[in-house]
Amino acid sequence: MALNSRFRSAARLLNSSDSLLSKSVNRGFHSTGVKTMGGGHGHGHDEPEYLHAKHMYNLDKMKYRPLKMSLAVFSAFSIGVAVPVFAVIFQQKKTASG
Repeated sequence: MALNSRFRSAARLLNSSDSLLSKSVNRGFHSTGVKTMGGGHGHGHDEPEYLHAKHMYNLDKMKYRPLKMSLAVFSAFSIGVAVPVFAVIFQQKKTASG
């Protein structure tokens, strides 16, 4: 009989906690309004950021293009090699010391 009353009290406790949780949880989608660029002036863009956008990616007329491109490729390649090598060495030192 005592086991049955404990079971009923546990069931009541679970039901009351479920009702508390269901009241505090808000299940739904929330989104903010659409923000237009330009602060609502009707132009669709901000002038200072888009002033030179026509020529931004004109690689043919870039000054010192061979030097800049070779430095960019070398830098990217070096980072791509150095980071994994450093990670392996660091992990091996951690494993050896522990």
